[in-house]
Amino acid sequence: MIVIVRHGETALNAARVLQPPDELLNERGIGQAKRVAERARSFGASAIVCSHLPRARMTAEAIARATGLPIELEPLLEERNFGALRGRPWDEVGPGILASDFQPPEGESIPTFDARVSRAWQSTVKRRAALPAGSLIVVTHGMVCASITKQFLALPAGQPFPTRWGNTSVTICEPTAPHKVHTLNCVEHLNEAAVRDGRNGG
Repeated sequence: MIVIVRHGETALNAARVLQPPDELLNERGIGQAKRVAERARSFGASAIVCSHLPRARMTAEAIARATGLPIELEPLLEERNFGALRGRPWDEVGPGILASDFQPPEGESIPTFDARVSRAWQSTVKRRAALPAGSLIVVTHGMVCASITKQFLALPAGQPFPTRWGNTSVTICEPTAPHKVHTLNCVEHLNEAAVRDGRNGG
């Protein structure tokens, strides 16, 4: 399987601000990373690949500590680059920022971003195929999760496309096309009752 994990919460993430590259997990995000790391013990994984941005690395490092797995950094998995708009609130820049023809100053348009994510996904599939056994855990960002799902994953019939991706959400799919999804955007590991009962989520 390929297991896609979004990074934990950051202060600017919680404040709905376009994040600069060096943003770190906040206290809550560190706790979320520990929770998903415990869940990761059940994934049967043998490697981790992650975005090189600190918030993704911090999440991946928690998983590595819990599982003993190596981490490989992949810059193609970084979040969409909003260029000069980074550091500004989402409400200030407005919904037009997500239009396909919008080009952020010094940043990536959606077509450019999707093309980069496509290269990242092809690399991810090759990495998983090269593993002798086990799943590959991919730690990345919310818009990357959305782009991968939109471009490559086969959702169950009637499954709506997520409106947002939860921090440390887990998506599990088949490693070969059409990449059938078994678990989508699941954060049950953050549910206190689920943690107490030892459940890993769906």
